[in-house]
Amino acid sequence: MTSPRHAPTRRTFLKGCAAFAGIVIVPGRILGAEGATPPSEKIRHAVVGTGGMGMGHVNMALGDRAGVLVAVCDVDAAHLKNAVEKSKGQAKGYRDFREMLDAGGIDCVHVPTPPHWHALVSIAALNAGCDVWCEKPMTRTIGEGQHVIDAVRRNGRVFRLNTWFRLQDNFYGLGTPVKPLKKLVASGLLGWPLTVRVSKFTGFDWKIQMWSGLTNAKPEPVPAELDYDLWLGPAPYKPYFKHRVHGSFRGYWDYDGGGLGDMGQHYLDPVQYFLDKDDTSPVEVEAHAPWPAHPDAVGKWGWVKLRYADGCQIVLDSGGVWGEPITQGLPYIEGPKGKVYQGFKTDPPELADKVKSLPEPEPMISDFNVSMRTRKKFGLNELNGHRSCTLINLANIAIRTGRKLQFDPVSMRFVNDEEANRLVDQPMRAPWHL
Repeated sequence: MTSPRHAPTRRTFLKGCAAFAGIVIVPGRILGAEGATPPSEKIRHAVVGTGGMGMGHVNMALGDRAGVLVAVCDVDAAHLKNAVEKSKGQAKGYRDFREMLDAGGIDCVHVPTPPHWHALVSIAALNAGCDVWCEKPMTRTIGEGQHVIDAVRRNGRVFRLNTWFRLQDNFYGLGTPVKPLKKLVASGLLGWPLTVRVSKFTGFDWKIQMWSGLTNAKPEPVPAELDYDLWLGPAPYKPYFKHRVHGSFRGYWDYDGGGLGDMGQHYLDPVQYFLDKDDTSPVEVEAHAPWPAHPDAVGKWGWVKLRYADGCQIVLDSGGVWGEPITQGLPYIEGPKGKVYQGFKTDPPELADKVKSLPEPEPMISDFNVSMRTRKKFGLNELNGHRSCTLINLANIAIRTGRKLQFDPVSMRFVNDEEANRLVDQPMRAPWHL
């Protein structure tokens, strides 16, 4: 029997009925109904997860002149206390995000939790009529991403993924904005197909050793301030030790995907964008890594190759963390007619000058407040965000299975490989489910 704590609320039940009937419920506050906050007034923010990254979201909400922080939530009492104090008591504190959503009065929910919570919290917030600002990677699995897309569409909400390089003036270690790369690729001056290499030799650190998990840690007492069972949530139960939670959770498959999970969407979403692959995924992925992979702890890897149906490739290289590097001395982008190196140095050199006269890319909304007020999609949303997150998940699945895999970008399933498909849709610990 489901406990009262996990029983559906009246709001959840009604929304489920409406979704089944094909009805989209639009909260009164969006329409400016009597007694509700119209969109001309301040956007009410809530933050779920107030650790290191979460406090960044708390500070963003507190600094938003068009918004107000009304709620914060964390399973760690010390983190929660810090967030409430930071808000000077303006935000109400909650241990359980479900209680926070049931209380209502929220327009936008920020989700800077560990990735194993991204889908569940996002979907619950969307079902409660809230817009969502989610941290990267969008979801821990490919299947979870598809459920988030369904929830956005079903509830008529807007969704932002918190990686910004396709929208900003500096693309991480490459030392150039993404826009000139987009213009150059779209012009055809580099030829086709293209190979893009993402490694320390082209300006990108995968942080592999930083986010490797421990394989010999001994169980430790759970700190009094931490609700460890709720922190685990949908993840399998594993004995607690300090390295498993909070900042170092990235080193464990149950919660994230190591350096690929941490940095992958930052690095690969702009690549997907300038290759014009926002509506598709690779058809083949191959990894060179130690095998068998550890079942719990994320480890080292050498390289990953992702190939699209048209022959374009993305090559991820650890830079010699494991095995020989394969991108040293090679350009970031290479095509039959030209190359682009770090710092936007081109071969032939005149390509860089030609970019100035090329057509500008289609503009995107880069202010989430604008998306929330106009109900128009943010530049990096649930659709293109799911596709770039899939690049990360494909890479990690290839590392974990130890073989070349064929992928169908329409069904979002591996071809004739049930072991790999079990990593697309992974079970959740009861009572949690999508």
